[in-house]
Amino acid sequence: MNINITDLHFTYPTGLEALQGISLTIHSGEQVAIVGQNGAGKTTLVRHFNGLLKATSGSVIIGDWDTTKYSVAKLASRVGYVFQNPDEQLFSRDVLTEVEFGPKNLGYSKEKIDELVKQALVWTELTDKTETNPYDLSPTWRKMVALASIIAMDTPIVIFDEPTTGQDFANVSRIAHVIAELKKQGKTVITITHDIDFCAENFERVIALSNGQVLLDGTARDVLGQEEILAQTYVDPPQLTRLGKLLNFKETVINQEEFLKAIK
Repeated sequence: MNINITDLHFTYPTGLEALQGISLTIHSGEQVAIVGQNGAGKTTLVRHFNGLLKATSGSVIIGDWDTTKYSVAKLASRVGYVFQNPDEQLFSRDVLTEVEFGPKNLGYSKEKIDELVKQALVWTELTDKTETNPYDLSPTWRKMVALASIIAMDTPIVIFDEPTTGQDFANVSRIAHVIAELKKQGKTVITITHDIDFCAENFERVIALSNGQVLLDGTARDVLGQEEILAQTYVDPPQLTRLGKLLNFKETVINQEEFLKAIK
């Protein structure tokens, strides 16, 4: 299910023009990271995908649906959105009820709900916490509950808003595992992130925004290697990319595997 964005403009009621003519296509099954400084328009852009925001002008088409013609509830069957702060999402008395809510709301059969919930709990390592109130869990585990509640909805598109913020190494690894599993299923995964190392390790395409416009768009290697252009939106390349340049590697490396290969 493709996402087609054509000449998208969005102006907030304050008069701030947050998006200034963005045109993009995100193809079904792509893994896309959207990067840029605060205020670049990242969150504003992706909130058009599930109808939380409506275009001032231009269009956003999810599959064959014009987002201006569908409610947020309807778009939730196509686009799952994991908020940066899990406390903005969680409301149920226990983890199991929370994770079941989305697929039940979409009207799936009991068999499918059971299967999706079990899968989400396994991926997020929450199977031993199903009876716990989410707010009795640590912030890192609440993040996993929020994530499980979205992936259990089985949407073809999943958006992660700053998934690694405030997370420890173990939880970042769990999130990376979930992204890998979604990729195996052919899902489109989109993240907004300031964590460029996480971006380089887990995403194939990078879109850099600056002042509501697309600054760079291409493979992770092509985009993250352009240090001078990225500096315009206050984004540094991954640590290993910078180290590789200092070591005069012939090619740009963006992750640990590529770095070790270049060393050999």
